[in-house]
Amino acid sequence: MADDLGYGDLGCYGQETLKTPRLDQMATEGIRFTQCYAGSTVCAPSRSVLMTGQHTGHTTVRGNTGKTGIKGLGGADGRVALKAEDVIVPEVLKDVGYVTGMTGKWGLGEPGTSGEPNAQGFDEWFGFLNQRRAHNHFPDFLWKNRKKISLEANNGNAEKIYSHDLFTEFATDFSRRHSKDEFFLYIPYCVPHDDYQMPPEAVAEEDRKTWSQQERSHAAMVERLDRDVGGILDLLAELKIDEKTIVFFCSDNGAAKRWEGRFDSSGVLRGQKRGMTDGGLRTPMIVRWPGTVPAGEVSAAVWYFPDVLPTLAELSGAKIPDRVDGLSIVPTLLGKTQNLDERLLYWEFHEGGFQQAARWGDWKAIRPEADAKLELYDLASDPGEVKNLAAQNPTIEKMFERKLADARTNSEAWPSPVDH
Repeated sequence: MADDLGYGDLGCYGQETLKTPRLDQMATEGIRFTQCYAGSTVCAPSRSVLMTGQHTGHTTVRGNTGKTGIKGLGGADGRVALKAEDVIVPEVLKDVGYVTGMTGKWGLGEPGTSGEPNAQGFDEWFGFLNQRRAHNHFPDFLWKNRKKISLEANNGNAEKIYSHDLFTEFATDFSRRHSKDEFFLYIPYCVPHDDYQMPPEAVAEEDRKTWSQQERSHAAMVERLDRDVGGILDLLAELKIDEKTIVFFCSDNGAAKRWEGRFDSSGVLRGQKRGMTDGGLRTPMIVRWPGTVPAGEVSAAVWYFPDVLPTLAELSGAKIPDRVDGLSIVPTLLGKTQNLDERLLYWEFHEGGFQQAARWGDWKAIRPEADAKLELYDLASDPGEVKNLAAQNPTIEKMFERKLADARTNSEAWPSPVDH
């Protein structure tokens, strides 16, 4: 999982400036989904949705900061952790014998809380606990399991050790050590999130020397991400486990910057991160499993992060926990017919007020603020969400109003005007 990678940042999704040959190749070797959605339009809640299988109306962590919680390592109050009773992906897979590992950015529990990765089913993990600290790609410390690991070469704001490279090393080592086991490895990389820091030894190509520093850094980050995902796929082939391993590639939310005129990172979609239009919510999603997932397919199946947990549970033979909002998309992954159009996909967002969004079939509804009327878009004819059709479709608007009223449970940390 990339961090703030836009829907249009990969060549296989229309990118013409950034070079992503390995991810483009991954798309030719698997299924490229054009209508897959992240769990939220920002970091922590999207990851909570991915791990719990519950959408933002039910999952424990519904925002980066809440009304309750503790002061985090990044200095901000309101850091809410996963609860001990939350059942997440690694716990589900451990029940059927999987070894579980993670490297990168967590964001779902500070040190000593119930949300620590080792308290939530990960056997091994290495990376950032706090997402604000993950803004610096040259940190002075990381966490390995429950131990703080100093990176003294980066002291004094020195830029010597690039955290992304350490995560790739951990992923490689974990895969080698557990190649004879059934394993689950979650790699939530931190690129291309800002700070836009050039990786070590990254050299701007001649035609990029007129770009801004941030543009050159964004390009270098995306292309390093592409290189390292390709390296992991090569490793699976080297270990002779690629035909036993399903790999998902995605982003945690939409592009942080649209980079219009340079990269056009949101592609044809409107908006970006922190917005409820598809530019903030839709993610590239590529799924590869040689010999099992059909190669070279492009799928318009509509699904989202809550579906990941039940999908992995079915693939592994594990029991799907109660109170999950997603459903298994295994038939879709295997190239079979599956009706995914009759259910409601739901999101809510709390920064700067209360917003809601939902998708049902080709219809997308957005409530831009708590007291606002719904906006209604037909994504089949209007993927850029330009023409609000609510006035012309009162029956559909009322249907969404009813469903949105029932879509969420109360949250002490993220209360809303509809709580009673």
